[in-house]
Amino acid sequence: MSTLEKGGPALPQERKVVTSIPGPKSLELEARRGKAVPAGVGASFPAYVVAAGGGIIKDIDGNQIIDLGSGIAVTTVGNSNPRVVQRAKDQLDAFTHTCAMVNPYESYIEVAEALNRLTPGDHDKRSVLLNSGAEAVENAVKIARSYTKRDAVVVFDHAYHGRTNLTMAMTAKAKPYKTGFGPFAGEVYRAPMSYPFRDNFAANTKVSGEEAAARVIAMIDNQIGGENVAAIVIEPIQGEGGFIVPAEGFLLALVEYAHANGIVFVADEVQAGFARTGKMFACEWEGIVPDLITTAKGIAGGLPLSAVTGRAEIMDAVPGGGLGGTYGGNPTACAAALGAIESYEQDGLADRALELGELIVKRLEKMQASHPELGELRGRGAMQAVEFVKAGTMEPNAELADKLAAYAAERGVLVLVTGTFHSVIRFLPPLSISDALINDAFDVLEAGLDEILGK
Repeated sequence: MSTLEKGGPALPQERKVVTSIPGPKSLELEARRGKAVPAGVGASFPAYVVAAGGGIIKDIDGNQIIDLGSGIAVTTVGNSNPRVVQRAKDQLDAFTHTCAMVNPYESYIEVAEALNRLTPGDHDKRSVLLNSGAEAVENAVKIARSYTKRDAVVVFDHAYHGRTNLTMAMTAKAKPYKTGFGPFAGEVYRAPMSYPFRDNFAANTKVSGEEAAARVIAMIDNQIGGENVAAIVIEPIQGEGGFIVPAEGFLLALVEYAHANGIVFVADEVQAGFARTGKMFACEWEGIVPDLITTAKGIAGGLPLSAVTGRAEIMDAVPGGGLGGTYGGNPTACAAALGAIESYEQDGLADRALELGELIVKRLEKMQASHPELGELRGRGAMQAVEFVKAGTMEPNAELADKLAAYAAERGVLVLVTGTFHSVIRFLPPLSISDALINDAFDVLEAGLDEILGK
């Protein structure tokens, strides 16, 4: 077993089902949870965890589950990654908190320096550290508005940016993220996303990235006015929207338009960032250099941390005291981030993401060859997805996605259903997972698809 596969506990890297999943002890805890935690806090896979490492989650009933979710792209370096754990332990022994806005510490600076170095572009940069992805996105908007002295923010169909009031307004999907929670923050405008699978079918021809961007630009010019827009905020690969990879040229055209009109271009890399796609950041696939970039999830190997990194002149436009928060850049989270970044760079995890992506795509292509219900395979690196449709149509097939995810769960494989139409299964394995576990998981998924579809 490699160092990466060990994680915290030395878990055997194998799937093992010893009870029903969820098992009796998990069901006991789930009953307790129902009496202590509000119904609005969901749990799609209520197998209660007692240990995790490498590509395995062990539940309280002794089942060992193959993890193809990574805590929604958080434990990209592997759960309980040794570098992350050791750095966090050392920091806990030193001190737990002082508030970086009161008594600062070196690790905050070290994380900021690493982000300034790693993010695209060789221009002068600054980074502010925060707690969550939503907080990072909200601060990016604050910074862009402060810099441009404008109000309007352009976001996209199928986008997900968070659960705060402003980021709910920026998020596209109503249920479960927005319904009943309004009114929302104003001056947020939604533009059509480049969605090649559906765009090409609707147009009966290939819609180029430039053509898709022209729709957005026309909407901005005619409905908002480019001179009123503070920021264009986009996920280079959409996450909760269904791992939508825009057509090549779409992002670049938007960047060029933004720069021509004094608009801050913000790349939301909360889910796609940190080696997940086979490059450190997804926008690098098209050579995009954002003005601001938001990060979270994979940044600290499981501890809560996020950041906004951007051009120095934009970041410094906010007056002193205008950015920050009590826990932003918590010292233990900063220490964990330094361990995670060390792992990304020294353990070759971007290359490993490409290897995993090739393996996943190969298995999905085999399934697609005999099942037309797999409408599109898409993604980059170890951020892959399949969109399910009714055979011979473009109609989303949420029922099949749910049934396959449930089948896999019962047999010890964790996958996540997502997408605007709830018809996409996404694959986000930790980059420390073995090929053997990936193949075992896809054996289960392939058998499940055959059984559900009666083939």
